[in-house]
Amino acid sequence: MRIVYFTHSLASCWNHGNAHFLRGVLRELIAQGHGVEAYEPEGAWSLDNLLRDRGPAGLDAYRQAYPELSSRTYREEAEAVERARGADLVIAHEWNAPGLIAGLGRARKNGRFGTLLFHDTHHRAVSAPEEMAAFDLSGYDGILAFGEALARIYRARGWDGHTFVWHEAADTRLFRPPAIEADRAGLVWIGNWGDGERTRELEHFLFRPAEAAGLPLDIYGVRYPEAALATLDRYGARYHGWAPNALAPGLFARALATVHVPRRFYVEALPGIPTIRVFEALACGIPLASAPWDDAEGLFTPGADYLVARDGAEMERHLRALASDADLRRALAAHGLATIRARHTCRHRADELLTIAASLTGPAAAPRSWRRA
Repeated sequence: MRIVYFTHSLASCWNHGNAHFLRGVLRELIAQGHGVEAYEPEGAWSLDNLLRDRGPAGLDAYRQAYPELSSRTYREEAEAVERARGADLVIAHEWNAPGLIAGLGRARKNGRFGTLLFHDTHHRAVSAPEEMAAFDLSGYDGILAFGEALARIYRARGWDGHTFVWHEAADTRLFRPPAIEADRAGLVWIGNWGDGERTRELEHFLFRPAEAAGLPLDIYGVRYPEAALATLDRYGARYHGWAPNALAPGLFARALATVHVPRRFYVEALPGIPTIRVFEALACGIPLASAPWDDAEGLFTPGADYLVARDGAEMERHLRALASDADLRRALAAHGLATIRARHTCRHRADELLTIAASLTGPAAAPRSWRRA
């Protein structure tokens, strides 16, 4: 099967979490013998920021970890659409320009390629619906939504029967426990500051409990304004800036534990959707403690795969327990790793994608649009 994926960027994971999952899934599809092509626009925002931050060397870790992957850039949307001609399956991520999304839909209606899917891995459906209204999805065969709560929004807008839940997952070819255990110390947190979506939560469930528990805290990520850096300094956290996602397993391997602090939209409006860092951390066999998060779809077993804190005081108790109890750390790491390997690898998701595509190998779906309510 020839599969074409239109992404914001495959090369850059700078503030672009979808690249983590996409790399793993495309690698699995290639390993299964499929022809895979990835396209990204010239001047992609994420890649531009990566190059400004670290220069061309910032791409080295990706290239070394994923030698089988590459992407092609395009300047004009019409050029990009033409490159998909003859493909069996085309997927467009929601972090693409509305013009490209519409052009692909028109091409699908005209029979230039096979099944066309729209892949949504963000909270804009609830946080910025006016932005989603710019997408003309009338030529698409279906929606890939990264959680049931998001899928329900599409079904309510006319996509019932053509919306599929396709969760993110861990690339276990890369994210795995270290072959040889070395000394571990303190906590590590890999995440972006963003737009203030979890500022209070980070202080309440990460910075303050870590300091109170006496655990050194190392922070990796981008978009930390001066006020954020001042907060880290106040709590004694060490900020290291951006880290390529391909190096994250090594960072996890140095720490006793990590913490999950979900963004507010995923707690209040889109429950059941974890950040991909949960999958990746558990795949690396690092114990994890989480701020309140409703695993509405039963992806994990809270309390066995990871610890859940209802408030800052309970998070402090969890961190103290993780620091002092090696048996607890081993039990959590083993259970979480087993859950990932059994249910949440990129190989699982590649198989799910092929099953979804096979179920849609008929005529193009009736016209549908995000605007339809």
